[in-house]
Amino acid sequence: MTPTQENNQEGAKETLFEAPPINEQERMVEAILFATAEPMTVKALNDRMPFGCDAAEALVYLRKRYEGRGVNVVKVGDAWAIRTSADLSFLMQKEMVETRKLSRAAIETLAIVAYHQPVTRAEIEEIRGVSVSRGTIDQLIELEWIRFGRRRMSPGRPVTFVVTQEFLDHFGLESARDLPGLKELRAAGLLESQPALGPLSETAEEDIEAGDEGQSEMFEE
Repeated sequence: MTPTQENNQEGAKETLFEAPPINEQERMVEAILFATAEPMTVKALNDRMPFGCDAAEALVYLRKRYEGRGVNVVKVGDAWAIRTSADLSFLMQKEMVETRKLSRAAIETLAIVAYHQPVTRAEIEEIRGVSVSRGTIDQLIELEWIRFGRRRMSPGRPVTFVVTQEFLDHFGLESARDLPGLKELRAAGLLESQPALGPLSETAEEDIEAGDEGQSEMFEE
């Protein structure tokens, strides 16, 4: 059999399987997102759906259909999830698990990573003005709020840190660009509600206020 005949045969097989109607694809995406606890990427959705389905298109219709409802289809990083509408979150307060409080060092480190990612440990220490203990980094990694990023193309090839999809999902953010500014954090009482932890250092506050969007150096895996 020639290559052309093989291609024609494969094409004939593909045509035997027509993609379901878009409304059916929408139902499939809805079922998958409803049943999974973690946000799912478009690729992961397509992998679960029948041949020929377009999860991205189905998400457009599904997201519109859920607008104004008690739950919404939201984007978390590069993935999608079904989440309770923000204005109804107070109804879930009794079901929420109280997590342990972060230390001042952990809060400052997390803020620096979020606003300056990708950032190295040395850069975190330079911004804070003090050294960062391994325990602080380990705690944030254990919480799955930060993870290792790409190594920087500089002497020593230092590893960088970036926030995770779990971090974005926990705070209801689509991307790190949606992070609030320092004034918004204070207005919401997030920096003053726990005086025992102490305020952010002056250097850290200045960097958050500046809203640095990250470094522009070249990276590699």
